[in-house]
Amino acid sequence: MSSDRLVAAGRRVLRLEAEAIRAADQALGPEFAQAVSLLRDCTGRVIVTGLGKSGLIARKIAATLTSTGTPAMWLHPVDGLHGDLGLVGPRDVAIVLSKSGETEELVGLVGEFARMEMPIIVLTGGRNSTLAKAAAVVLDAGVGEEACPHDLAPTASTTVALALGDALAVALLEEKGFARDDFARLHPGGRLGKKLLLRVRDVMQAPGTLLPPAATMREAVVELAHRRGLAMVGSESKLAGVLTAGDLSRLAERHPDFLARAVEGEMTRNPKTCAPGDLAAAVVGIMERHGIMAMPVVEGSGRVVGVVHLHDLMRAGAV
Repeated sequence: MSSDRLVAAGRRVLRLEAEAIRAADQALGPEFAQAVSLLRDCTGRVIVTGLGKSGLIARKIAATLTSTGTPAMWLHPVDGLHGDLGLVGPRDVAIVLSKSGETEELVGLVGEFARMEMPIIVLTGGRNSTLAKAAAVVLDAGVGEEACPHDLAPTASTTVALALGDALAVALLEEKGFARDDFARLHPGGRLGKKLLLRVRDVMQAPGTLLPPAATMREAVVELAHRRGLAMVGSESKLAGVLTAGDLSRLAERHPDFLARAVEGEMTRNPKTCAPGDLAAAVVGIMERHGIMAMPVVEGSGRVVGVVHLHDLMRAGAV
């Protein structure tokens, strides 16, 4: 095949799978809310199962649910029929994936789930299938055609099943109020967890003494050297403004006698600030957008409690 034909083949697959997801979007109705409610009210675990390609998608759905605050496990249907049913119980909820809804091993497993009176959610293209008839909720995962040119290999159908699983997980985490901090708590080992857990208070430095507004720029030069390029101005720990090394350089170019000038006439009033509990990653974003290298840290009362530097935030892994 020529390069153009290969690109056209790839685009055809992407187009067909995108169209399949759009069709699933249009088909989604009240049964989706019922499925989310069943998962929300589950007091055990969510058991996700499927065979073949559907089994691979089921494993990913189980992993996504677990990582977003809903305990879930993948169960191989054959293993389930040969001893692993001991892992499940009536407090669990099952999600079953099958393109046809007639997969023999899944029909047998779902029969055992029903015997335990487990609520069953089925994702299938066979809305009148055996599995669909056994389900408490059926989500339509049917597709007009697979992206495989022979309409055989599961492609569009597995994409739709995966998207529906993601939709369930995201709607469920929103229903439960699962927040960024919760996500970080479940992912403590990687950069993502560190990024979500890191707060300004973990990185900030002590503020030192605030310059009084009547202080001279000569005094500000000393403070700028000691405080890595940021001098804070105020009284009784309340911030009135800031001076930076850049402010000093621009002032020196304009006024030969700049060292004698009062800082209150040269400082930036109402500067950008952050709070000790702010996410470090969010503060990095603010500093980058506004070209800030250091930022005062203030409490709700306006009291200065520290200063945070961009380099320290980056070194700590906030980005």
